[in-house]
Formats: sequence, C-alpha cells, structure tokens
Amino acid sequence: MTQPTTTPPPAQASSASPAGASPAVPAAVPETIAQVMAGYSFAGPALEFGAAVVDDQPYPDAKVRIPLGVLNRHGLVAGATGTGKTKTLQLMAEQLSGQGVPVFLADVKGDLSGMAVAGESNDRITTRAASIGEEWAATAYPCEFLSLGGMGKGIPVRATITSFGPVLLSKVLGLNATQESSLGLVFHYADQNGLALLDLKDLREVIQHLTSDEGKADLKSLGGLSSATAGVILRELIGFADQGAEAFFGETEFDSAELLRLAPDGRGMVTILELPAVQDRPALFSTFLMWLLADLFHDLPEIGDPDKPKLVFFFDEAHLLFDSASKSFLDAIQQTVRLIRSKGVGIFFVTQSPKDVPSAVLAQLGNRVQHALRAFTPDDAKALKAAVSTCPHSGYDLGTLLTSLGTGEAVITVLSDKGAPTPVAWTRMRAPQSLMAPSPDAVMDAIVAASPLARYAAVVDRESAYEKLQARLQTAPTPEQAAGQATGQAAGQAPDGPQDAAPAPRAPRAPKEEPSMVEKVVASSAFRSMVRSAGTVIGREITRSLFGTARRSR
Repeated sequence: MTQPTTTPPPAQASSASPAGASPAVPAAVPETIAQVMAGYSFAGPALEFGAAVVDDQPYPDAKVRIPLGVLNRHGLVAGATGTGKTKTLQLMAEQLSGQGVPVFLADVKGDLSGMAVAGESNDRITTRAASIGEEWAATAYPCEFLSLGGMGKGIPVRATITSFGPVLLSKVLGLNATQESSLGLVFHYADQNGLALLDLKDLREVIQHLTSDEGKADLKSLGGLSSATAGVILRELIGFADQGAEAFFGETEFDSAELLRLAPDGRGMVTILELPAVQDRPALFSTFLMWLLADLFHDLPEIGDPDKPKLVFFFDEAHLLFDSASKSFLDAIQQTVRLIRSKGVGIFFVTQSPKDVPSAVLAQLGNRVQHALRAFTPDDAKALKAAVSTCPHSGYDLGTLLTSLGTGEAVITVLSDKGAPTPVAWTRMRAPQSLMAPSPDAVMDAIVAASPLARYAAVVDRESAYEKLQARLQTAPTPEQAAGQATGQAAGQAPDGPQDAAPAPRAPRAPKEEPSMVEKVVASSAFRSMVRSAGTVIGREITRSLFGTARRSR
C-alpha cells in the first residue's frame, strides 16, 4: 500500500523551526513521511490534527496541521457513520476557540454539548496521545446553546418570514421551480403593500386574501401568479404549520452577529445549535443554517484574507441541504460560499461522502478531512471512487486505505500558507480535550439561564399582515350594504342619508397663530417629498439577497 518502513519511527522531537524554513527530515524515514514533514512545515498559528501514519505506524514528528489563515477557504469533513466525524468537529472547534476564533456547530445528535465540560482521561486517550507525541489536558470551553424555536434546551432561534425569504422557504416546503417563483411574487406583493410577514399566519393570510373575492384584482395585478398555484402554496403552508413549524418563525428574531462573540477570557465563543428535538424535520434545520449564513453574508464587511477567520461555521448533515434543491437554490449556495470567504467566514460541510455535495460547491472546498468509507454496495463503490478522485496524487493506495481506516483516523489534505495543496496524509487524530459525550442537563441549564442571549426567549407578536388584513375585512361593507350604497348613489343620495340633510354647525375658528420655524420646515414641499421618499424606501420596499432574504440594518 505504501513504501515499506526502513527504520523505526523517529523519536519525538520538537517540530519548531525558523519561520519559512523546512524542518530537518531524518534521512531514514519513508518517503511518504518525508513529504508530509516538508509539506506541513509552514510557520504561524495552525490547528493540529495529529500525526502522519505509514503502515499503521504513527510518526510523531510528522505533524499534520492546517494554517488558521486558510480556514476561510472552506472545507469538507466526510466519512461513514461511526468513523469519527463528530470528534473531528469537536477537535477543530476546541483549537479554534483556544486561538480566539468564534465557532458555530450544528449538533444533530446532541454529542457536541460536552464541549462545555472538561474531558475525562482514560487509557485509550493517554495511549493515543503518547503515540502521536501530544500532551492531553482536560479542558472545558465557553459555550452557548441555541435551539430552533425553543424546541430543546437552548435559547430559542427564530426568524421572521420576511427575512427568511421566498427561496429558502420554498426549499423547506418542497416547492417546485414554478411554485418558488410564485411565492416570490407573494413576497413582492406584501413588500409593496406594507404588509409585514413576521410569522406563518401572516403569509397564510396574504395568500388567502389574494385567492379571495376581495383580492382577485390584486392577484390579477401580479401577473405570473395563478390562483391554483397560490392554493398549492397555501395548502403546503397549512401542512407545515400542523407539523409544529409555527414555533420557528416570528419575533424576537435572532441576530446572527451574536455568533461572532468572544468569551471574557479572549477565547472564541462556541455556539452550539441543539437539533435532536427537530431531527424529524431535516429540511427545516438545514435551511435554517443556510439562513444564518445568508444573514451573516448581508451584514459582514469585506476584509479579504485575514490572518485568522472571524467565524468558522460547521454545517453538519450537509446532504440535507442539497437534496431535492432547485437550480436557483443551488446557484445561491454556490455564490454565497464563494463570496463569504472574503468576509472572513469559513464553512466546513460535514457529510458521509463527497458525492453528497454538488461539484460546483465541492470545487470551492480547499481543505479535506476524509474519514473511512464503506464499499458494501455498487453506490458505495462509486462514492469511494469519487472520494479518491478528489484527492491529490499520493504515495498511499487510497482506494484500499479509505476502506480500512480506523475510528479516529482520516486522510487529510489542506491548503498551505501559500495556498498550495499539501501532501495527502494518513493521520491519526488527536483526542478532544473536552467531554466526548453530551453535557449533563444541569450544566446546560445553568449555561442557558446565565446567557446574555436570554432576551431572544421573548415571543413578540406586533401588528403585521394578519392583523392589517383582518382589520380590513372587519371594516369592509357586506354585500347587502354595498348594494344599498350603490342604489342610494344611483338615486342621487349620499350613502349615509338624503342630500338635503341639515349640515352640522361648525365650531368657531380659533385665532390663527404665526407658525414656528419647525412648523414652516415641516410644512415645506421639500420636507414632505423627503418624508414620502423615506417612507417608500423604509416601509414598502425591501431589498432582497441571492436567497431572497431581506436586508436589515442593525
């Protein structure tokens, strides 16, 4: 599989070397190890994955690392169930936090909550640490816990329908391309008419209005929206609400800038979105993660390539995001991934196989951590072949190696500090220093109770589309009243009574006062024009992004 080992592995020694200089490579090590030592010798802050392996023998001096400065070039963590992907996320998140980089983790199984608690040593951990030349020390990390709509122990995360936008909502509802574009017209109508879409009942009310007798004229003015398509969307929304989705939409809306916080000791805050309670709604939580990214994309300034990222975002169960996605949705993901790099955000997609990620997105993932794959079926064999084809040429027989890796081992290639791919390295991974199990309930409860994010727990239901349209229905005349008014007008009478009714006496007019300077300014045509323009821009027109999500000023 590799070139034979000619001597025992080199004794552990410091891997430090002058900046920009390659470390001294012992003459009698396998060529593959020599390539790894030379390829990962970059200077500067980095995350340590572990030590390179040849013929099941780790070489402690052959450190496999990734520079902090290339983490905004994105990455992929892949591998079959049970091969160690979750622990790789935990390992990376620990080191990022320790170096002052905030981290966002989607915790689908509930395993990552243990980062808030110091780990527990055992023989396996100490043996692994010694074999790769690392020291292990139990450490807890600063964490925040979130939950979608409060379904779980964390702080509730909600989004308004307006900010979520039609493209992401179409993905959640499973709409086709025609229905997606029609939903966009509904949003456009609401924007133009000052109808705030804050929760699901607001959107349902707008669609019900457009499909009612009172809204026929408005529906016709939208052109491309048919009553049949509007009815399909309405039925999907009703079914969606019946599944309990009402809890995820509304106010108080979560501000994605909260993900960028540091702990008081300068470590990066690890924000963990707890998802076990919504595992049966995979499209919802995967799309919510994309909403968070889109929201960050709107708000963050361009900073180019920083020395370390402003945030690293781990997107677990990434295949759920791409399953049954429309072309416009995939195009928007591709553009977001490509452009958010210059805003200092790194994204790592976590899934079972590289084939789960579309080629256009996969091409933008410069860093790869590939755990073991299985080849039990023809589809598995195709996935294995695809994984091998995405790795640079190496001295390993990757087709054989990827099916025989042990738990906690991975094949790694990343970008160097110069942006070039590093040699492929079979790596024995370091063990996380925090608890590799869920946190005790008491610990999570205490963290949530003390969190400064507790203000997001409040549910606010202010006036929006539902209330405005309901009020319009209550004040509208009944068909009988409308017919009576029309008959009265045809007979030359005012709607409320005969024309010759005596007018009410006028109150005496108060003496006219000289207007103040402020009143003169307010009454001026220039001021009124400015107010009308501002009202139109702020109240009625909402600028939307690639995903149709609304831009909001913070």
